[in-house]
Amino acid sequence: MADDLVLFWHRRDLRIRDNLGLAAARQRTPKVIGVFCLDPGILDGDDIAPARVAYMIGSLAELQESYKAAGSELLILQGEPAKAIPKLAVALDAKAVYWNRDVEPYSRDRDTQVAEALKAKDIERSTQYWDQLMHAPDALKTGAGDPYKVYTPFWRKWIQQSKQAPVEALAETTGLSPHEKALANDAGNIDLPSAKELGYEWENGLLLDPGEKAALAQLETFCDDERAIAEYDQQRNYPANPGTSLLSAALKFGTIGIRTVWEAADSAYSRARSDETRENIRTWQKEIAWREFYQAVMYTFPELAKGPYREPLKDFPWDNDKTLFQAWCEGRTGYPIVDAAMRQLNQTGWMHNRCRMIVASFLTKDLIIDWRWGEKYFMQNLFDGDLSSNNGGWQWSASSGMDPKPLRIFNPASQAKKYDPEAEYIREWLPEIRHLDTGVLISGDIPEKVLEGTDYPKKIVDHKEQQAIFKERYKAQK
Repeated sequence: MADDLVLFWHRRDLRIRDNLGLAAARQRTPKVIGVFCLDPGILDGDDIAPARVAYMIGSLAELQESYKAAGSELLILQGEPAKAIPKLAVALDAKAVYWNRDVEPYSRDRDTQVAEALKAKDIERSTQYWDQLMHAPDALKTGAGDPYKVYTPFWRKWIQQSKQAPVEALAETTGLSPHEKALANDAGNIDLPSAKELGYEWENGLLLDPGEKAALAQLETFCDDERAIAEYDQQRNYPANPGTSLLSAALKFGTIGIRTVWEAADSAYSRARSDETRENIRTWQKEIAWREFYQAVMYTFPELAKGPYREPLKDFPWDNDKTLFQAWCEGRTGYPIVDAAMRQLNQTGWMHNRCRMIVASFLTKDLIIDWRWGEKYFMQNLFDGDLSSNNGGWQWSASSGMDPKPLRIFNPASQAKKYDPEAEYIREWLPEIRHLDTGVLISGDIPEKVLEGTDYPKKIVDHKEQQAIFKERYKAQK
């Protein structure tokens, strides 16, 4: 009915453009009220990054302004969603609550609880929207009807599917009356708190500004630039170069719609004037599909959130040396490329993807420490930390995930030589040794007398010896 009040519950879709569930709610009624719930089940966890909370709060502040410009408002609740959402819906006499679906185990359990609580109040639920993915996580199957467990065949099937265009932005809505605003406040609506008020402080700035406007601007910059997406395959592995899209946080929080992202990439592909350019753009499109593969895997195999996929790693004899782990966390391993990456993470809340693989391999294959320690540390620090992608990447690096060639070991010196050949990245993040020769910085073979007078440590382990130990244990486990 035209006068129905409908709530739209935002979670990882902090935008008004290209939002499937929000667009459906607006088609139902002109009176759409946004709501976001600060969930203690998430915010009180021990794997929350202050930088990520800062990005979320900044994005919510902009989202409130977007709702206001559209004629409505975004309400903020704090508490268990299964209690807070129904309470607000009853207070406002909402006819329905809409939201987009999620793949993560916690989110799925939470959403079931909210749906059941709303059903008990005889309030309609509309929750069938897979907004964060181009294709539903259970939509693509092998010829035998099984879910995909390997990326390459998943990609071949994924790219063959037709892709939905972006949907219209929320517009021309009706907000709450003064009486309804008073009811909403009585039901728990609060002013948006700062990250600091929530117990999280981040003062180092963010690589991407929060919110929908910044995400859209970054997408345009990346896809329209003569070099960025057109040279992506050539530049993406060099951490000293600005060769990546920097949209990972925007995709994690949904400040940009995946259909919008795909449309921009597809448009760039159609404009390309050479096979080389098209191949570069295709590589970025494959990265979009990697994101969807990891989410599909997490949806189908939720047990991955807590443990390894491969049998040899389920009872692996990790050393789990806490002193070595602390050195890894602080970027004090004596391996310059590893330490540079960890310091980038600690200081910016972000790490280049090539470096994520390098430090993950080092933690698991050189220090022989359980990959879950590293996975958690990343989630405690990354402003783009996403369970599915982070878990998938760590399991790939640890040889515990869905990889047809699981036993991969990165040599830090070889990786540095190939991807930081002039040691530019190393020098940026390790100022105490930036004066040393490039060859020494890449190899990490720094004479002890050279280290005298600096605060940089000598190598904490021997790569050759440690990889031999790991291989021996891995073989024994198989």
